[in-house]
Amino acid sequence: MTELPGARTARRRYVTVCALLWLPSGLGLASMVLLLSERGMSLATIAGLFAAHSLTVAALELPTGGLSDVLGRRPVLAVAGVLNVVACVLVGLGTTAWVLTAGMVLMGAARALSSGTAEAWYVDTVQECSGPDAELRTGLARGGSATSAALAVGMLLGGALPWLLGVGPDLGARLSEATSGAVLPLSVPMLLGAAVRVVLVCYVLAVLREPPRPPATLRSVLRGVPATVLGGLRLGGRDALVRRILLTAAAVGSAVAGIELLVPGRTVELTGAPDSGAMVYAALSCVGFICNGVGSHLAPLTARVAGSDERAVLVCLGTGATGLVLLAVTATSVHPGATALAVVGFCLLYLGIGAASPNQNDLLHRRVSGAGRATALSFQSLALQLAGALIGLVVGALRPGPLPWLLTGALLLSGALLWLRRVGAQPAPGTAIASGSRAGMS
Repeated sequence: MTELPGARTARRRYVTVCALLWLPSGLGLASMVLLLSERGMSLATIAGLFAAHSLTVAALELPTGGLSDVLGRRPVLAVAGVLNVVACVLVGLGTTAWVLTAGMVLMGAARALSSGTAEAWYVDTVQECSGPDAELRTGLARGGSATSAALAVGMLLGGALPWLLGVGPDLGARLSEATSGAVLPLSVPMLLGAAVRVVLVCYVLAVLREPPRPPATLRSVLRGVPATVLGGLRLGGRDALVRRILLTAAAVGSAVAGIELLVPGRTVELTGAPDSGAMVYAALSCVGFICNGVGSHLAPLTARVAGSDERAVLVCLGTGATGLVLLAVTATSVHPGATALAVVGFCLLYLGIGAASPNQNDLLHRRVSGAGRATALSFQSLALQLAGALIGLVVGALRPGPLPWLLTGALLLSGALLWLRRVGAQPAPGTAIASGSRAGMS
C-alpha cells in the first residue's frame, strides 16, 4: 500500500521530536553525578536526589498519561519541555540541596508528562490520515532509532565538553571565574540541554498539529483523567495482549536494571581503577545505545522475516536473554576472550530489546484507541520502572558472579516465552480504553 504524504510528514516530525527530547538526557547522563559531586553533594545526597526524580516519575506516570489523553498531546509535550528547561537550569546552576531537589523533581514531572506522549501523537496522526489499519511499525522503529542515536551523541558530547573546556586556554576556568563559580565546565552540558529543550518547545508548538478533540474544561479534565486511568487498569486486567505487553515491559526493566547495576563494577574490575572504569562504562553505554537504535531500525525486517509481530518479539527477547547468559558465563573472568564474549552479550541484549519494542508497541496501538493511548504507554513505562526498581534491590543483595545475570536472563526469557502463542483477534478500534474515558467526560 502506498504511503500517504501526511503519514510521511508525521513520521519525520515524530523522529525529530524523539531526537530533541532525548539529546538533553544524553548530555546530562555523562556529567550529572560528577557535577553534583563538584557542588559538594555527598554520594548519599546524590542517591537521594535521583530517588526524588524516580519517585516523581512513578507517582505522576499514570495521571499525566491520562492528562495527555484528555487535554491533548501538544500542550502536554510543550509543558514537559518548559519544565525540563527550568529543571536543567536549576541542576546546572544549583549549589544547595533544596535547589537541586527542586530541579530533580521538575525533571521527573517532565519525564512523566513526556512519557509516551510523542508516540501517541504520531499514532493518532497517522491513523487519522491513513485509517486504523495504517502501517505504524516503521515510524515507531525510526523513532526508537532516533532516541538511541540522540542518547549516544548526547553522552559523547556531554562527556567531551567539560574536557574540551579545560584544554588549551582553559575556557572552563575563565567561564567559572566570570560567573563567580555559578557555571562550572561540568554545568555546560546541562545548560546546553536546556537550550535544546527550548528548541523542542518551539518545534512542538509550531508543527505538532493534532486531530480535532472535544474542548477541554477544568471539569472534563478533573473527571476525565481518573476515568481514563481506571479504564486502562480495567483493560490491563481483562485483555490478555495488553497484560502480556505489560509483563514483557517488566521483564525488560529487570534486564536493564541488572545491566545498569552490574556492568560498572565489571568495567572497574577490568581496568583496575574507578576513573578508567567509568570511561569504559560510558563508551560501552554509547555502544549499547547504538545497538538499541540498530535493533529498532531492524524491527520491521524482523517482523517480516519472523512472520508476525508476536514471533518477532519472541525472537528479539530471546536474543536479549542469550546476551545475558553470555554475561553470566563470563562473570568471573577478565580474560580477553571472556571480555570480548561479554561485550557481545551486552550488544545482543540491547539489539534484542531495541528490535522488540516497535513490534510489541505496534500490537499495543492496534489494541487501544486514541482516547487511552498515552495512558496505555504510561502503564507500560510504569511496569518497566517498577520491575527494574524491585529487581535492582534483589540483584544488589546477591553476591557478585553468575547468579544475578542468570536471574535477569531467566526473567527476560520468561518475557519472551509469553509470546509463544499467537494473540487472539483484536477488538474493534474504539472499544478499549476509550469507553472509560468517555464515561468520565460525559
